[in-house]
Amino acid sequence: MTKTTLTDDLHLLIAALPEPLQRALPPDADGLLEIVLDLGRPAEARFPGRAVDLTDATVTREQIEHVVAAVGEFSADNRAGIEGTLHRISAIRNRKGDIVGLTLRVGRAVLGTIDLIQDLVESGRSILLLGRPGVGKTTKLRDAARLLADDLGKRVIVIDTSNEIGGDGDVPHPAIGHARRMQVPFSSTQHGVMIEAVENHMPEVIIVDEIGTAAEALAARTIAERGVQLIGTAHGTTLESVLMNPTLSDLVGGVQTVILGDEEARMRGTRKTITERKAAPTFDAVVELAAYDRLIVHVDTAEAVDRLLRGKSPRGIERTPDGEAAADGGEPRRVEPVRTVPADAADEPAERPKRLYAYALSRASVEKVIRELRLDARTVDRPEHADAIVALKSRADDGRLGRMLEATGVPLYLVKRNTTAQIRRTLQDVFALVPGSDRGEVEDALGEAEAGAERAISEGVAVALSPRPARLRRLQHRLIVRRRLMAESIGSEPERHLVIYPRAS
Repeated sequence: MTKTTLTDDLHLLIAALPEPLQRALPPDADGLLEIVLDLGRPAEARFPGRAVDLTDATVTREQIEHVVAAVGEFSADNRAGIEGTLHRISAIRNRKGDIVGLTLRVGRAVLGTIDLIQDLVESGRSILLLGRPGVGKTTKLRDAARLLADDLGKRVIVIDTSNEIGGDGDVPHPAIGHARRMQVPFSSTQHGVMIEAVENHMPEVIIVDEIGTAAEALAARTIAERGVQLIGTAHGTTLESVLMNPTLSDLVGGVQTVILGDEEARMRGTRKTITERKAAPTFDAVVELAAYDRLIVHVDTAEAVDRLLRGKSPRGIERTPDGEAAADGGEPRRVEPVRTVPADAADEPAERPKRLYAYALSRASVEKVIRELRLDARTVDRPEHADAIVALKSRADDGRLGRMLEATGVPLYLVKRNTTAQIRRTLQDVFALVPGSDRGEVEDALGEAEAGAERAISEGVAVALSPRPARLRRLQHRLIVRRRLMAESIGSEPERHLVIYPRAS
């Protein structure tokens, strides 16, 4: 889609100015970014790359009061708007609380601003947008809301703090399409509204601007873990800046210090004390807005963070209207499914591998776990004889391993550490084993969830599953989320069960 301005309602912003300032605006006001009124100084109009004094006279209290009376009520964070528009008016107050300065920022709704990341937006993955102020993050959120709600027919809720995304007034601006909007009265309560949206309104997508506190980061993780697509912005300009921010690092997986044993440190070729990613990232992908039409895309946040913590380039993809290239000068990495299989992907009914090749792992330890778990599997001494490769996670980037995967085409399962406990955990996931449940229970629960998901999709009806223990419901829920459906637990134990809801038509 070619970028086109939907509306900027500039005349309504200009109408809020005193008449002398309206007349003083230059004729090329279409490119106007903002107007600044500071008591005792000339009024200033700011354009891309330049600023213009509107008059020689200085701004008076009466002129500031004129604008304040013409716009909406100021919130606790000193922001106001003009009803039905996206314009933002921000106030500067003195120590007594009197307004002595105003910034009138022009809000424009633009279609087609997410063309460069439309594939990510439509994929259902959670996306974090980063960038300096004014580079277009909020504009892209609006366009994403419209695309998902109108073009894809999804249930979208915009969490709107200070009416930044949907504009001032009770009726949201048409720039967000049919997306619903929940207004946040105070920025300090944004995290609570985020959770309320999920619990009360069953969205498929939540869009939120300016995640900046630990409570909001925790709310974002809660939303993502419930299978809801989350598209948001955060305070930061690059993936690395967010990773190093102790308040927000959880959004991209967080950082922890680990002390390795002597043997493992020697095997890894590292010091005994290392830093590594703490958890799975809240956001699947990160997009850095280097400029309005120049993005650095990290399509796999976990992989990019792991590379950063090993002192390597995160291998972001630079995207511009002219095409894409690797941000570090190498070959661009396409947005394609990776052959690596996440541990919980084994929830999906599939034929389990019977022959395993251990790479950078103790083969004896793998065989020991196979015996303990009584798996229908064995290890082999050559990758070409294997149904799957089990490898140490820190060696995932080895060229030799990459060549094995290319030659054999088998899936790769990663083990976090070369210990029996970690190998056991990985193989339990691979073979869909749940502690306290036999294999028949697991297969029955997954089969029922798969059949229920198919019915919810084909018939468009809610499907109630049989009561299951919590450990099996979690397994069912992950499968349902992977089918891009919503589910919730209903009832009390021991009758508690999942209900699968159809996609919105």
